[in-house]
Amino acid sequence: MTQPIALTIAGSDSSGGAGIQADLKTFAALGVYGASVIAALTAQNTKGVTAVHDVPADFITAQINAVFDDLDVKAVKIGMVSQRGAIEAIVTGLARWSPRIVVLDPVMVATSGAHLLAAEAIEALRSLLLPRAQLITPNLPEAAALLDEAVATSVGEIEGQGRRLLALGCGAVLIKGGHGQGPSSTDYLVTAKGTLALPAPRIATNNTHGTGCSLSSAIAAELAKGADLETAVRTAKAFVGAAIAAGDRLQVGHGHGPIHHFHAFDQV
Repeated sequence: MTQPIALTIAGSDSSGGAGIQADLKTFAALGVYGASVIAALTAQNTKGVTAVHDVPADFITAQINAVFDDLDVKAVKIGMVSQRGAIEAIVTGLARWSPRIVVLDPVMVATSGAHLLAAEAIEALRSLLLPRAQLITPNLPEAAALLDEAVATSVGEIEGQGRRLLALGCGAVLIKGGHGQGPSSTDYLVTAKGTLALPAPRIATNNTHGTGCSLSSAIAAELAKGADLETAVRTAKAFVGAAIAAGDRLQVGHGHGPIHHFHAFDQV
């Protein structure tokens, strides 16, 4: 049996907690071989992002072609793409190579609060990239920004935004509830069949750096292994929840520390 391959197209996090680094750690922890296309470089740590260097669109194209020309990619996860040119290059690459599974995490703001997506790129993300995805995984503020609406504050509003995002052309929407309030953090999986609520206990911790990146890459990994969408989402949520709970064991940095991707391999 060959190990399935997943590709992450995202930004690099120099501190290792989010972005490309978190995606590759997630793939490895879940038994999937990870390849990468770097769309941007960030200078960041657990306290914040201090600089962003965008990778030229033609080099993004070169990376995509190099990976697909040689590797049997089962699933693609797309994360931080900060500029319209990068989005257009990715869309062209997806059209050329036609991967069966695309999971889009529309990263707009880092855990630290830094804006990672240029304002002029939001429309390109919405109209060009979103329709190429079998699943998009926005949090509550990102779902609102994609629709140019206020942040949803009730289950009805969340479901409504999920349906409107679905109407933009993606296959399914997972609206993450981590930015909500209360003892439970509930994600909502919206598909053509309806809405599925997926609650989980809210964990009190500062170690949440890379949570969104890791969830979307975990879903992509499970889909690459052949799981159906609901099973992939449930498995990914369980993995990330355990990684958040174990984050305190790492003691990395002085701000929003990373989650513990390899918690299952701890000997303690």
